[in-house]
Amino acid sequence: MPTTRINGIPLDHDRTGSGPPVLMIMGSGAAKSAWHLHQVPALVAEGFEVVTFTNRGIPPSGGEPGFTLGDMAADTIGLIEHLGIGPCSIVGMSLGARVAREVARTRPDLVSRLVLVAPRGRLDRMRAAGNAAEIALADSGVTLPPRYRAVMRAVQNLSPRTLADDQRIADWLDIFELAVTDGPGVRTQLDLSAVEDRLEDLTGITASCRVIAFADDIVAPPHLAEEIARTLPRADCHVVPHCGHYGYLERPDQVNRLITEFLRAPETTQE
Repeated sequence: MPTTRINGIPLDHDRTGSGPPVLMIMGSGAAKSAWHLHQVPALVAEGFEVVTFTNRGIPPSGGEPGFTLGDMAADTIGLIEHLGIGPCSIVGMSLGARVAREVARTRPDLVSRLVLVAPRGRLDRMRAAGNAAEIALADSGVTLPPRYRAVMRAVQNLSPRTLADDQRIADWLDIFELAVTDGPGVRTQLDLSAVEDRLEDLTGITASCRVIAFADDIVAPPHLAEEIARTLPRADCHVVPHCGHYGYLERPDQVNRLITEFLRAPETTQE
C-alpha cells in the first residue's frame, strides 16, 4: 500500500482505476478499506479513478492526538495536490463529509463535485448527549467486552430491518467483534464530532453537491442532513430507506447508484 508523507505524517492511500478522479474520505475510526468492499469497485466499473486514504491518527497512517478539522482538511488538500488530481470529485462519509465540506469551502479550485454521505451540521439534544456519553466512556478507562461492544455498535449503526434478520445480524456481530477501532486519533475524532459546524459557512461552497442520508440513521438522522442540503447553494438530498449509519454497507447498490448518477450527470442539471 502506498504511503506518502503529507504535512509531516505518513498518509496511507490507494489509487484504483482510471478516468475522472474521485477522492473518498472515510468517517470516524475507520480506515480506507471500508470504501473498498462496495463503493470502489462500483466507481471503477463506471470509469472513474478512485483515491482512498486513511485519515491521520488511524493506523496505518501516522499522526498524534490533538489534531483539528483544519488539519484533516489540510491532509486532504495536500494529497490532492501531491497526486495532481485536482479539481476532483470528493465523497465524504460522516466526519469525512465535514472534512470534504471544509476542503470545498477553503479550496474550491480543488473540488468539482461534492457527495456528502450521512452528514450533520449540528448536534441536536440527543446527538449531543450521545457524543458526550462516548467521550465519557473513552475517558473512563473502562474496557468493554468485545461482544458487548459489537452489540452496541450494531444497535447504533444498523437499521431495525437488519437487526431483525437473524442471519444477517449474526454475520454483522461477528464482523464487529473482530473489527477493533483503534489508534491515537480515535479519541480526538470524538472531540471533533462534538463541534458543530457554522451552517452559514456552507453558503460559500460553490461546488454542486449531493447529500445522501439514511432513513434509520440515529447518528446523523435525515433531518440534520436535510438542513445541510437546504443551506448549500447547489445541492439535492436523497434519503435511502431501511438502513442506518452504515447505509453505504447495508444498501450499497442504492448508495452507489446515487453517487455515480450524480458524478456522471451534466453539470447544467445540478444547478
